Amino acid sequence: MMAMRYHKILVSWKLEALRAFWRDRKGTGAIEFAIIAPLLIMAYIGCFEISVGFNVARKVSRASSTVADVLTQMPSVDKASLDGMKAVTQSVMSPFGIGKYTLKMTGIKMTAPGLGEVAWSYDQAGAAPYKAGSTVKMPSDISAVNTFIVRSELVVPHEILLFAPGLSKSTANSIDISKTAYFRQRVGTEIKCSDCPVFK
Repeated sequence: MMAMRYHKILVSWKLEALRAFWRDRKGTGAIEFAIIAPLLIMAYIGCFEISVGFNVARKVSRASSTVADVLTQMPSVDKASLDGMKAVTQSVMSPFGIGKYTLKMTGIKMTAPGLGEVAWSYDQAGAAPYKAGSTVKMPSDISAVNTFIVRSELVVPHEILLFAPGLSKSTANSIDISKTAYFRQRVGTEIKCSDCPVFK
């Protein structure tokens, strides 16, 4: 009998303790903050990252267009003038660092609607990325024959903050942002390069 009463008291005490625990709201704010804070931080960093990415993409587009635009205003080019386009690229991209970027500049003779022939090419390393005389496909809206086009291809690696070193072991910590610009020669019929390298 005594054991039965003791058992009922123990069960009653446990139930009361459980009800008290359930009714107690102390610390719930801290728990909710601990759950929501990481999500808010990730959302903030994500919005910041998207904003920076759009700005870099806009700069890449402007830099590629500027290089092609400057070259089409020259009657002829050489290694020195093409090397100078690296400084133009870095200036337009400022204040963003461009790291190991790729810049390919190509002079193209239009031979048929949508088709051209490489006259010369030059990249940021001082080499010829394309073989002279090779056929290249052009955008469909460039249809004028017997014209000269300068193509500028710029690829800039952009580091993603969400995958910064030390925060993640992911290898996908950067993306390549690229832009290809086509500009028609302003003066004359062809832009010749006197000392451009030969494709190897």
